Amino acid sequence: MHSLEDVAPVFRDMAHAIVWASVATVDGDGRPRSRILHPYWEWNGTDLVGWIATVPTPLKRAHLDAHPEVSVSYWRPSHDTCSAEATVQWYLDDDTCGRVWEAFASAPAPVGYDPFIIPMWSDGPTSDQFAVLRLAPYRLRVMPGTVMTAGEGETLLWSAS
Repeated sequence: MHSLEDVAPVFRDMAHAIVWASVATVDGDGRPRSRILHPYWEWNGTDLVGWIATVPTPLKRAHLDAHPEVSVSYWRPSHDTCSAEATVQWYLDDDTCGRVWEAFASAPAPVGYDPFIIPMWSDGPTSDQFAVLRLAPYRLRVMPGTVMTAGEGETLLWSAS
């Protein structure tokens, strides 16, 4: 097992290079549902926090009300993979939504983008169709594709105690 300080920046860099993640939630009956989302990860040297700008659909809200956790998985054709299991909290307030909107808008490509390109967000971060999910990881895994394809490199694992 590795320290968060060793794994988090490597996870963030790989996740931001891949950009799109399969994010799974679980409904009240224990059935999983996956969707493709675009998380943004902040690492300050001590804490890793993920942010997802999303539409607060009744289905997502019901799933996260029943089970406020997600599994986030990234993959690219070179077989680089990274994943996070995290607790989730909804943010609908204008301050948080505005800050996360600006984080996406000002981040470098490919993880950064102009959120106004999403038609249902044409009213900006105060739109009732715009919400933010805050992800607090409790487990991270980073595996360069060379571990699987060539037996080279190292899989990094971190788990909160």
